[in-house]
Amino acid sequence: MARRFAGGLRAAGFAAGARLALGLENSAEYVAAYYGTLLAGGIVVPLNVSAKARDFEFWLRHCEASWMVCSAENRELLSAAALVGTGLRVVTTSGVASGSTAFADVAGECDGSAAPDAHAPACILYTSGTTGSPKGVLLSQHNLASNTDAIVDYLGLTSADCIVCVLPFYYSYGNSVLHTHVKVGAKIVLDDSLVYPHKVVENIARSGATGFAGVPSTFALLLGRVTLKDFDLSSLRYLTQAGGAMSVATTQKLRAALPHARLFVMYGQTEASARLTYLPPADLDRKLGSVGVALQGVDLEVRSENGERCPALQPGTVWTRGPNVMQGYWNNPAATAATLLDGWLNTGDIGHLDADGFLFLAGRRSDMIKTGAHRVHPKDVEEVIEELAEVAEVAVVGVNDEMLGQAIKAFVVPKTAGGVDVMRVKAHCRQRLANYKIPKYVDLVGSLPKTASGKIRRHELVERHTE
Repeated sequence: MARRFAGGLRAAGFAAGARLALGLENSAEYVAAYYGTLLAGGIVVPLNVSAKARDFEFWLRHCEASWMVCSAENRELLSAAALVGTGLRVVTTSGVASGSTAFADVAGECDGSAAPDAHAPACILYTSGTTGSPKGVLLSQHNLASNTDAIVDYLGLTSADCIVCVLPFYYSYGNSVLHTHVKVGAKIVLDDSLVYPHKVVENIARSGATGFAGVPSTFALLLGRVTLKDFDLSSLRYLTQAGGAMSVATTQKLRAALPHARLFVMYGQTEASARLTYLPPADLDRKLGSVGVALQGVDLEVRSENGERCPALQPGTVWTRGPNVMQGYWNNPAATAATLLDGWLNTGDIGHLDADGFLFLAGRRSDMIKTGAHRVHPKDVEEVIEELAEVAEVAVVGVNDEMLGQAIKAFVVPKTAGGVDVMRVKAHCRQRLANYKIPKYVDLVGSLPKTASGKIRRHELVERHTE
């Protein structure tokens, strides 16, 4: 399917380096379009299909996509495509939308002889919303391949493996699950039923899955709503966890529930093609709370504010370099220069290395909120709430949540005392934002804590949170 899709793209004049926006749920068509675009020498731009038209329009314009593949049922994405205009060719699955081409009709011959150079751009992954500087992470073929090889190595993946995948391929973590299993010829069982967690566990048992990957909220959900011992999960060889810090308590509960499965706690960034470190299961007890050691070919340093390398146990900013580090941010040289220095990536995370070289994280410099498997920039939510005439100011932060890792909380300053209806705020957000961006909590406050220069002290708002 990928080769036929690549042949169809080339026959239609798709140029090397052209961008194809990919707005599909996990499916065979997603995989074929992804690898077909790479094989045709293009750059694939996976899009979060649960976003709204305002997000889609920004992404499509920013990456200057010339092609887009989506479901004919995704009205938000099709609306955004219409706003972008005739320069965007739309291909649809699950039917044919007005002005689009059916996915099955993009087909041709492709033998792969014209595959792109290893260091050619391959993928743009967006890490934030429509506000501030665009953050489209540009990854090369080599970035993806090197990270894939390193993950395959430490997980010991082979063609005998099978994973039940609940992670979206359009996120970096899910993207790595796809690449690693395709690389070794393993099986991927697609499952989108996390709303009914017992069905996921049934699928693991039925398929004889050897692996399962999740974010902290995934495992909290399974542990909280499913009696795992009631299912035959003896086939599970390993579990992987990334996408934010998982509490020590959840880690211990998971190990107790599935003692035979090796648990890999991991850490990474989209800017590093997915993965930077992993904690070998054998070290889990003695290094509990650590995210592990650097992957093969990856270097880690913890640096002070003046750029000096910190000694063991001294906290600082985590920097990294390796073949997995991005080429830069698409069409944003200023952001690239602020993040990449002499081949090193400033992760923006705070942590320390112990005497054995194991990394422990203490938090993030970035205000980005990690809620479940999603990343939300506070400004995306703030801009929408500020549309309400009765709102004077608003600040959005992430607060600790057992299920989601972080939940979104909005602190709203009314223009007049008692002049904001909390339910109206949430209703407005539901109309304008994807579900995962809607605040779980809304507090009305008289003012927002600020620095002398007028910047909001978000950490004070987090400390102020009480459930």
